[in-house]
Amino acid sequence: MSTDFDLWKALGLARNEVKIYETLLQEGESSVGLIVAKSKIHRRNVYDSLKRLLEKGLVFEILQKREGLYQAVDPHKLGEMLDEKQQALSVMMPRLLSLYGSKTRREEIYIYRGLEAYKNEMRDVLRIGQDMYTIGGKGLWTDVRLKGSLERFVSEASKKKMTFHVLWDQEVGERSEPLTESLPTKSKTLPSKFSTPSVIDIFGDHIAIFSEGNVTGIDEDIVLTVIINERIADTFRTWFQLIWDSI
Repeated sequence: MSTDFDLWKALGLARNEVKIYETLLQEGESSVGLIVAKSKIHRRNVYDSLKRLLEKGLVFEILQKREGLYQAVDPHKLGEMLDEKQQALSVMMPRLLSLYGSKTRREEIYIYRGLEAYKNEMRDVLRIGQDMYTIGGKGLWTDVRLKGSLERFVSEASKKKMTFHVLWDQEVGERSEPLTESLPTKSKTLPSKFSTPSVIDIFGDHIAIFSEGNVTGIDEDIVLTVIINERIADTFRTWFQLIWDSI
């Protein structure tokens, strides 16, 4: 069975459905008996999963006098399913954004963890659409797991004409180049004695503080604390300017 079950799950397929679909892709036209033997799924569960796959249009039945056969639909159907989900989300998005914006969120503190913490911050940065100020930059975006997210981020940030003001840690060195070459960036490097484990990003009324980061990527245990408070954000920008002018 494919190891990318999270991707299958995102398409709305249960584990047994994935096993059966992949079995049919490999075996071609198959009876229920053959599916049971190859997928190692109980016969009753095979019938239930086949019914759902038929409803989703991923499998079709070939009717015969003795026993029906089943065959997988071209995998391009999965792309169509994804497009349909995207279209449905596009229809829902205006209402969801209206609900999201109807609540004033001026003073909050919340926490993200792991790789998704960085992705969540990227979305917040784009949503606010203002210049960002970073103290102790580590180049976390160079983590290979962020490649797709980073490409979308660069595209959207460019459209919004955002500028990134960065105080790099000495250790970053040339790893800063991928972002500075892609987006308008003003940067300086901190003296080595002022390198720290943490990273602070300030954008709009947000202060995002990463518990730790390093030039090799994002640790799964990383904690991102986000403070939403306009006056505190302005204070951090003042401190950023103080450091900037001192280098």
